[in-house]
Amino acid sequence: MKFNELPLHTDVIKALDRANFVKCTYVQQLALPSALEGKDVMVQSKTGSGKTAVFLLTILQKYINEREKGKSSVALVVAPTRELAVQLESDAKIFASELPDYKIGCFYGGVGYELQKKLLSEKVDLIIATPGRILDLQNMGKIDFKSITTFVIDEADRLFDMGFYPDIQKMFKMMVDCTQRQTMLFSATLSTKVRNLAWDHMNNPIEIEAEPEEITVNLITQQLYHISKDEKFSLLLRILAAEEASNALLFTNTKAMAIELSKRLNINGYKSQYLMGDLPQNKRLAIINRMKAGNLRFLVATDVAARGLQIDDLELVLNYDLPEDYESYVHRIGRTARAGKSGKAISLACEQFVYGLEAIENFIQMKIPVIWPSEETLPLVEDKSANMRFRDLVSQKEYASRSVKRAPAKRTPSRKGPPVSKKKEATKRIKRTAQQSTSLDKIKGMDFDQRMAYYKKIYHQEESLPKKASTPKQQKGENLNKVEKPLKKGIFKRLFRKRKSGDA
Repeated sequence: MKFNELPLHTDVIKALDRANFVKCTYVQQLALPSALEGKDVMVQSKTGSGKTAVFLLTILQKYINEREKGKSSVALVVAPTRELAVQLESDAKIFASELPDYKIGCFYGGVGYELQKKLLSEKVDLIIATPGRILDLQNMGKIDFKSITTFVIDEADRLFDMGFYPDIQKMFKMMVDCTQRQTMLFSATLSTKVRNLAWDHMNNPIEIEAEPEEITVNLITQQLYHISKDEKFSLLLRILAAEEASNALLFTNTKAMAIELSKRLNINGYKSQYLMGDLPQNKRLAIINRMKAGNLRFLVATDVAARGLQIDDLELVLNYDLPEDYESYVHRIGRTARAGKSGKAISLACEQFVYGLEAIENFIQMKIPVIWPSEETLPLVEDKSANMRFRDLVSQKEYASRSVKRAPAKRTPSRKGPPVSKKKEATKRIKRTAQQSTSLDKIKGMDFDQRMAYYKKIYHQEESLPKKASTPKQQKGENLNKVEKPLKKGIFKRLFRKRKSGDA
């Protein structure tokens, strides 16, 4: 189906033609006819399939229809992250480019209220917002939810994962009845929570599933490397040297690792920056714009960028840390292979995060192909940051930040005797590297269950061993626990006084 076959106004068709939007995607072909008729829809489709155009085109066409009747139409689109809200605003401006009087406002946290309050004081036809900020503005009396005639919840499952379920329910209660507004709900996965919300606050929604069994994009080439935690970064350098990707998005599970990984990449000649929730909004947007413009090749991010971050022609997504949440894997790799293009996703499974692999493979209903590193396929690369600690890599401000500061290392009792020489340390390091290589050779011939058992036995042996006392004082206390501890001197004095007075 082509867009000009749909009941869309000529101004909207002109804007679509200018943006080279000619044919509908599968989800657009299924959802747009019902949505344009004003019906409530609940749409489940894979990431990058074109869900955004469904509700934006519906909102614009409804605005034009109401304008011809002399009525107003105000739409609210709620998104889970600032990045997604900004991306939706950009898309909306493209589709509304032939409607000069149509006003779009984007509202999110991390910036001041004054400009946003001023914008709301004027007439805004399309409000795109994150839940926290739009509720703040409503509490200030700057927005009336009763005026909203179209309500869209984008990435619903992500909103609820982030704890916004009560906020969405609060918004529904402040709006007009579901029969007097159009409600559209979009998500890559439709959980029970999402469906309950639809049944309680939507008007007989039409449920649309566009290829629900195809959770991951077929055009994404997926690969998995099993590697020890100590060898992860050196393997990453080898992969980047072999792939020669023009751009790449790397995901970590923690903020501290995102900062460290970005710093190490820069030292090794890979220009990169990190993106996480703690950064000021203007800095986050500047980094994203640099990446989109091609001025930044590598971006290291936490899951805050897993949704809403749209980079055209992104060649490579690399999970430096395998995600602990299986759904996050789908949204991470969905940043590549957008709009029918091909892409590649590589994951590194270490002993710390490998236990999420089984849930991921069950969810995507496939086994991720395992690749074993070799000098033939991956060239050896020198790590210029090998001898640097986290403290050496980051600035004083970054190190002092509580969100990224690492816990102090446990101190062990000092050993008697002369200090270990550098030669002995080097020998130990060589032996440790040899052991890791041997471990890698061992697991090559194992199936999944054997591999998991091996990880549990080798990498988590320390948990099954009795913990040694970290200080001689603690060691003395542990020995006293084995036998009855002697009474303290103060207790002896009190007993002696009682005996002397005849009370004992």
